Amino acid sequence: MVKMVSHGKHIAIIVEQLNKFNPENQSMEDFLNESAEVLQTLNMTDENFVLETLAGCIEYKSLLDVVVNAFFVRDGKHCLFSDRNLYAVICYLATFQLEELGLQHFSRIVKSLDTAKMHKFLRFFFNALNLNTWIKDEWSHFYDSLYVKENWIDPLLRWQPKVQHMIEQLTDKLNNCTTIVKTSTVTQPKEFNLTVPKPRAIPIPLPIPVLEKSQPVPPSTYKSPKEKKQLEEIKTKNRRKAEDLLLKANTNQFRCATMKLEKEKVLTYFGVELQNTPDSMKSKPTFQAQKIQSRIDNIPVKLNAAAILREGALYQRKMEQELKRIENLLRGARDPSEFLEWQKQMRGKDLEEQLAEIECKRLQGKLSHEEAVLAHQNVIQENKKKADLMREEKAELMHQYAEKRLQEQKEMRELVEQIVEGHKNAKQAKLKLQKYKQQIVQEVCEENQELLRQALEEEEEKLRKRYELIQQIRAIESLPSLKNKFVDLTETGGHGLICEMSIVELRERLALLRETQKAAEEEKRDQIIHEKQAKEQLLLDKLDQISVFRAELGRAAALKQEEKKRKSQSDERPVKDERILNLQQKIIEKTMERKKQAELLKITPQKTSITSAKNSLHQDHWKELEESRERQFKILQHGFMARETAQKMAAYEAAKSGATVCILRSKIK
Repeated sequence: MVKMVSHGKHIAIIVEQLNKFNPENQSMEDFLNESAEVLQTLNMTDENFVLETLAGCIEYKSLLDVVVNAFFVRDGKHCLFSDRNLYAVICYLATFQLEELGLQHFSRIVKSLDTAKMHKFLRFFFNALNLNTWIKDEWSHFYDSLYVKENWIDPLLRWQPKVQHMIEQLTDKLNNCTTIVKTSTVTQPKEFNLTVPKPRAIPIPLPIPVLEKSQPVPPSTYKSPKEKKQLEEIKTKNRRKAEDLLLKANTNQFRCATMKLEKEKVLTYFGVELQNTPDSMKSKPTFQAQKIQSRIDNIPVKLNAAAILREGALYQRKMEQELKRIENLLRGARDPSEFLEWQKQMRGKDLEEQLAEIECKRLQGKLSHEEAVLAHQNVIQENKKKADLMREEKAELMHQYAEKRLQEQKEMRELVEQIVEGHKNAKQAKLKLQKYKQQIVQEVCEENQELLRQALEEEEEKLRKRYELIQQIRAIESLPSLKNKFVDLTETGGHGLICEMSIVELRERLALLRETQKAAEEEKRDQIIHEKQAKEQLLLDKLDQISVFRAELGRAAALKQEEKKRKSQSDERPVKDERILNLQQKIIEKTMERKKQAELLKITPQKTSITSAKNSLHQDHWKELEESRERQFKILQHGFMARETAQKMAAYEAAKSGATVCILRSKIK
């Protein structure tokens, strides 16, 4: 058993040394050597106890931190964090040194420290529930659970009843300290001999201010501002304008691909003579489309596997549909060719009426445009007279403004001369002050340079010493160290595990695994080759089927093209409408009248250029309108042609199916 004189003093020394220890900057051996130099004043027994406790606290720091951290979280919420190492030392002594110290000596150490702190910590640490549950589990993370139970937990549980008796003594000591109250003599106060103040005069009350009558709230506060309504109106106008532009853009799309031949066909269809159109419209460049070669179908296209399977499925589906249609015809279904022919005729009549209506609207718009141009020329004459009057008034106002401006400049020049004379004396004083400040700045700069030079010399000296120290350390590290160790590849590691094996055995097992893996790869490769050959055979069969279907479809397309040519040659030219002829005559009369009136107007060259530019803008606008009408006509015609081709396809299929039905019936007979 260790005998010590002053227990609290030695515990304080241990705590102080632990506070100085930094594991990142120094090792445990260096720290113990430094501590031994500090503890030379103590006797041999006390020094050994302090050093052993320091070494144990550092070695088992991870175990002690588990208990101390949990104590601060649960029971020690109001304890000082600076006492952390004190609790760690008591935990180490109770866990690892209690058998060696004995309960009596441990009790003296505890009673020499703060009673409240020791009572709270020991009650927490020697709780049987804590020792058997979470403390045991947390310590088992660092060491083996059986070792923890036999060497640390069981001894603590054996000492727990005796330590509990010591905790009760600490509790009684705390209760006695709180009940005893020291009695002291009470100071008797005496009154001061102060002079009696004179009574103060009652102040005259101030008049109560009367608030002025406030103005009522204006009614405009509860009304929405006019600007908001104006913004909403502008927003609605802009939205309508955007919708109109969107509609116009949708109707006028693909205008770059219009062809001259199609324009001439449309104009001749509605009876418009090409000689009456303006020269600007004739001279306008048109899009020249190139002819597509007729041998496109003969170009070979390389198909991948997905395309072949997809096309084969398509032809299979078409074949099933054709067989189903033939079965329906055999059961008594009707041929829709008569209905499709009647539907085609009715749609052709509707299209002719619609095109005639569009042409009438276009000509009416052109007529209104001519009338607007005549009205615009009349307005130009009136505006010319008003502009002459405004020019005369403007010249007179400019003359008055120039005279007034000259008078103001003269007054400002006199005022500037007076101010310049007053500033001359101020400039001289300013120059003297500037020279004085420059002299002060120069002196301060010289002092700063001297201080900087001294600081640089000191820093260079420090760097030189540091460089020499680094060179010495590198020279020590460069010395060779002999670390030869013989390795036997046939021996195991000797860790006591069931799955241990030597390196030679490991290499043999790896070689066997590689052989089995290689055999599995060869088997998988053969399977993939067989699957690939089967897939290629399937694709070849599909290609043969596709070529047969394509040949049949090519023959059907050729028959359809010949039938289409015969029908296009047999179509007759539509008859002109009387309303269109009347509107064309009126437009010609209005254009002649507009040209005569333009020749009679005598306008200056500047005005004529402006009016010609405006007329060109009107003409461009009119051209755009005509082009949009033509595009609408093409769109309608294209839709009609699409419907017509669909009807022809259906009729052809019906005729073909009828022919096949007849063949089948003849074979059945």
